[in-house]
Amino acid sequence: GVVEACLLHMLKRRAAGFLRTDKVAALFTKIGKTYAIAGDICKKVQELQQQVESRKNQTNGQESLKRQGSTTSKTPVLTPQAIKHIWVRTALIEKVLDKIVQYVVDNCSKYYEKEALLADPVCGPILASLLVGPCALEYTKLKTTDHYWTDPSADELVQRHRIHGVHGRQDSPSKRPALGIRKRHSSGSTSEDRFAASAREYAESLHQNSRTHLLYGKNNVLVQPKDDLEAIPGYLSLHQSADSLTLKWTPNQLMNGTLGDSE
Repeated sequence: GVVEACLLHMLKRRAAGFLRTDKVAALFTKIGKTYAIAGDICKKVQELQQQVESRKNQTNGQESLKRQGSTTSKTPVLTPQAIKHIWVRTALIEKVLDKIVQYVVDNCSKYYEKEALLADPVCGPILASLLVGPCALEYTKLKTTDHYWTDPSADELVQRHRIHGVHGRQDSPSKRPALGIRKRHSSGSTSEDRFAASAREYAESLHQNSRTHLLYGKNNVLVQPKDDLEAIPGYLSLHQSADSLTLKWTPNQLMNGTLGDSE
């Protein structure tokens, strides 16, 4: 969206097209007539738009086939946001957006007014050079607009609840130690190795990543494994993945790395 705003700043009416509502499309189409790289992007965008249209028609006319689990359609699923910025997005994914902007800067007198951003001798080249970095990335997994990673990490949540949940407890450290466990015996058995590996995997899963999203975390949640045993305090966390919700709990001793001789 920001790149589009820069491309549209003081664009000449003749370059934008008098009757076209999509001025970015008009600009790319005009550049594509004299610049081969932009011409290739025009072809790819047109193919994507045709696929999106055919997908809409299939969705409207073949609902019964979808219910039966038909997998004949392999057209890409594009969000409304992706379709809105399809020209810049396609050029970015194809790693040529910086080259197209540089071409526009080099030929700015054809497309822009003198006071335009891209016609500026300093700002125009800076914008083109800023896009070199994003164009060098591999966009194999694009995030949609509903991904907001603004909630605290699990590490921070554990520290918060530990600080607020001390209440004079001698066994609750003020500073969180490294996650891990201590082996009770040095026999090096495979079962203990497996246990240590699963503990490490759990500790890593407490932190947010591209596969799971931590929705909630709270320390000192009591769990009673058996009727004749005391309730054990531990860390409770709720995780969301693409297709499920997972509730996890682990004892504080395991979180602190002080398992000792407890079972």
